Amino acid sequence: MLAATGQECLSGLKEAAERDWTVPAGGLEWSCRAALDHLALGLIGYAGLLIARPTDRYITLFASLDAQAPVAHCLEGLHIATVVLRSAVREAPATVRAWHPWGHSDASGFAAMGLAELTVHTFDIGRGLGLELRPSNEVSAVILDRLFPDAPVGHAASDTLLWCTGRTELPGLPHRTSWQWDGTVR
Repeated sequence: MLAATGQECLSGLKEAAERDWTVPAGGLEWSCRAALDHLALGLIGYAGLLIARPTDRYITLFASLDAQAPVAHCLEGLHIATVVLRSAVREAPATVRAWHPWGHSDASGFAAMGLAELTVHTFDIGRGLGLELRPSNEVSAVILDRLFPDAPVGHAASDTLLWCTGRTELPGLPHRTSWQWDGTVR
């Protein structure tokens, strides 16, 4: 699912590679370019956590996109980060656990975190660039099931994911101004 979701996100973002990525990414304080860098850093970080398996801290390797490179080339970096995370998830034994500030997790948890980062930040960047890049209901349902066990029911999964992450409103529920997922193994 990481590979397909990564390709879908990249396809949507490639449409806007020549636009102005200095504009804010959706409702974030980051520019679209900064959100893209955060996304690549996060995916590499999750892979690193699965590989190093620390119990109480982030890893010491940080990855970033070349600030001087054109966005089209940086999207290649996002593809690389997605493949590295997918490989780390695939290679991690079922018993592997690693630290994350929102719950020690296993390979499926880090895969879900990667999916959440990919879909939600692609949505953010798309909003900033004037594109509608909503996460699919199928992928959103996987993320919700793994990371948001207390998510409200009765709405489309993509709407619920965007509400859980403070991006949109749901009927009858207040807009979230703070949030976090639960990556613990259940």
